[in-house]
Order: sequence, then structure tokens, then C-alpha cells
Amino acid sequence: MGNPKAFLEIHRQEAGYRPVHDRIHDFGEVEQTLNTRERKLQASRCMDCGVPFCHWACPLGNKAPEWNDALYKGDWELAYRLLTSTNPFPEFTGRICPALCEKACVLNRFNHEPTTNREDECAITEAAFREGYIQPRTDIRRNGKKVAVIGAGPAGLAAANALNLMGYTVTVFEKNEAAGGLLRYGIPNFKLNKAIIDRRIKLMEAEGIEFNYNSEYSDYSEYSDNSEYSDYSDFNAIILATGTPTARDLNIPGRELKGVHFALELLAQQNRVLAGMEFPKDERITAKDKDVLVIGGGDTGSDCIGTAHRQGCKSVTQIEIMPRPVEGPDDPQNPWPNYPRTLKTTSSHEEGCTRRWNINTLEFLGENGRLTGVRVQEIDWQPNPNGGRPIMVEKGKPEVIKAELCLLAMGFLKPEHPEYPENVFVCGDAANGASLVVRAMASGLQTARKVNAYLTKQ
Repeated sequence: MGNPKAFLEIHRQEAGYRPVHDRIHDFGEVEQTLNTRERKLQASRCMDCGVPFCHWACPLGNKAPEWNDALYKGDWELAYRLLTSTNPFPEFTGRICPALCEKACVLNRFNHEPTTNREDECAITEAAFREGYIQPRTDIRRNGKKVAVIGAGPAGLAAANALNLMGYTVTVFEKNEAAGGLLRYGIPNFKLNKAIIDRRIKLMEAEGIEFNYNSEYSDYSEYSDNSEYSDYSDFNAIILATGTPTARDLNIPGRELKGVHFALELLAQQNRVLAGMEFPKDERITAKDKDVLVIGGGDTGSDCIGTAHRQGCKSVTQIEIMPRPVEGPDDPQNPWPNYPRTLKTTSSHEEGCTRRWNINTLEFLGENGRLTGVRVQEIDWQPNPNGGRPIMVEKGKPEVIKAELCLLAMGFLKPEHPEYPENVFVCGDAANGASLVVRAMASGLQTARKVNAYLTKQ
């Protein structure tokens, strides 16, 4: 390592966010960046660990010490080559990954100042695009075999990219009008500018991958038996990367009221509006001049908060049925180097939000078919004497939270799959249930290797 004592002399420095009063008026990316000198200093903090737990924690097995050292020494091109040896799309993870590697970093255990791996990989990738280190591969030798990838989310894109570089002719079928999956239709622009996705898709197209949009073949349920898959008869293998399309619902009285929506209905529509799509007034979902209630305490709920602010809401409340996480940085129930289940405050939370935990939702209330409020109940969780899931018990009296817009952000149901022919493979959230983008990408790469092993035996 270039400076083995840097972690003793240099403190962790994050780029931080744009000021709240500035960022809530647009959908531009909220995160800032450090200058080149400061970024190299941050990379120098990466220690020459005897056991680099960051490798273990990252689903992709990213070699953070290696590319951080190259970055510190100023060899940005080498840093990018090392980074992309394990991570096909570091411009995505560099913006939206929760950085499992940083939670496992030895420096996190030492003084809770882990190396800024996520920001470093984003800076490395942007430099690579800016300096022209990234060019379409034109020397790919085709092996004569074809693979169909159904779904253009992070898992499908990772699988398609890997197989294309192996020499397969890859066609990606996507039900939406553009590629990206939840990267495009779930994550707000203020976290991931969609031009970043477009840039990568253009590169993949230049390298020979074909994308078919608005494709009816994206729904795997049409192919749920051992039929001949006639629509894919020209392909030697098929990869299903269709994600988790079914959101978890809340079937309580008043669910039919206007103003109650799944979170992705709001998020996807807003992203489409920013892309230039227009919607009739009666179909437009907006938080403008409304009191908003978000049910669900995860990242999707946080994205709804930030979107509501930018749409001009009056107020935002977020409720969660589970207990409040412990105040970080340590989690006694989930010790280092595992990812800590501690209280997370996002940039959206900083913009203004009432947050409550141990709240159960009882009923949606309305007038003339429109939502006016939500009746909720404070609860407690008690140990189950028979073991297993804790028992929910009521606490206090029910109350009403005023709301003209309620967004359900309670996760997604894991898809169930029938038995497929041996040349059909499932990856990403479609196989494992809803998880992180980085895990979806890792699954896509693993599935690509499985497809290659299968087809090389044919």
C-alpha cells in the first residue's frame, strides 16, 4: 500500500449532500463529490489488512484495497480495471449501494470511520468515462449460440453483459419502454440520474446486445409449463430476470379510496414524467399541497418522502410496524463485521419527516371516495412463549393521522416459479426475493456462469 499509516493521520471525509433548501426544488442528484486531491486522500486510508473483510461482505467480491491503492497512486485507469474485474456497473453501486463493504471495514471496527469505498468507486468510474478509458469492445468472438434475457433490471443487465463478453449473442426483452428495471422506475432521479443508465445501455448496445422494449414476453407466467417456448425457439438458453413485480398490499377497510397507492406507482410515474411522458390529470399521482403518509420504514419509503417534498407536499409522516432500530453505529444483536441493523437517516429524512415506529395500520378513512386520514394503533412486541415470531399487542388508543395521500412501501412478495426446462434459468430478485441492487447484479453474474457451463456441454 502506498501509505500504510494514512488511516492514523486522515479522517473519513464524505462528500455530503447539496443544501436542503436547494435540492428539494429539483430532482437533480443530491450527493456531491470531492475534488481529486481529497478523493485520493480518502483512498489512501484503505489499510493493508491481513484479512480484508470488505471482500467477504461485498456480494460481488469487490477488491476495494487493490483499486483504492491504485486510486491513491493516481492510476485511475488501473483502478477502473480492478474495479470492473468484479463489478460490471460501478456507476450504479457507487451511487445507491448501502456499502456492505464499509460496514465490514476494519476501520469501522477501529474508530467507525471506514474507507469511503462507495464514493471512491463512483469517482473512479466517472473518471473512466470522462477520460475515455471506457470504450465498446469490438473484438468479441461469437460462439454461434444465442441467449434470451427477460427483464432489463440490474440482474438481467449483469447477466446479459457477462454472456455477451463470453461470445454469446444476447437479446434482452423488457416489458417497459426503457431498460433499468427498478434502477429506472423505482429509484428517484435525485439518487440516480437516468442519464447514467442510458450511458451504460448505449455501451452495451455498441458491444452487440439487442434490446427489445415494450415486449409482451417479459411476463414469465406465460411460460409456466414445460412447453417448447415457441417464442424463444431460436435461443439456446433463457434467463428470467423479471424481479419481484408484486408489492405487498394492505387489505384493510378503505383500501379502495382514491389517494391510496403503492409506492412504485408514485415513484415510477414521477420518473416517467421527468423523462417527458405526460399523464391525464385524473391519473397523475402527486403530493402537491397534501399531507402524506408513508407506510413502511425502508429505502422505498424514504424515496417516497424525498419525492413528496419535491412535488410540494404540506407534510410527510412515515410509520413502521417494527420497533425503532438501535442508535448506531453498533448493533449488539448483529455485531461486526455483519451489516448493522441501526437507525438510518437518509437525505430524504433530513429534508423533513415525522418518523414513528411500532405503529399498526387499521383503516383508511375518507369522504366522497377520497382519502382523508388513516386510523392507526400504537403496538408493542412481546416474546412468543412458544418461540418464533414475537406477538403483537395493542398499546394505547387508536388515533387518526391526517392524510390525503398514502403510499404503501412494505416490500414485495417473492415470486413462485413452476418447474422450467433445463435451459431456463432464474436470477436476481425473481429467484431470491427483493434485495439489494448489488445482490441482484451478483446473482446475474452467477447465472451467466451457470448458463455458460450448461451451453458449453451442449
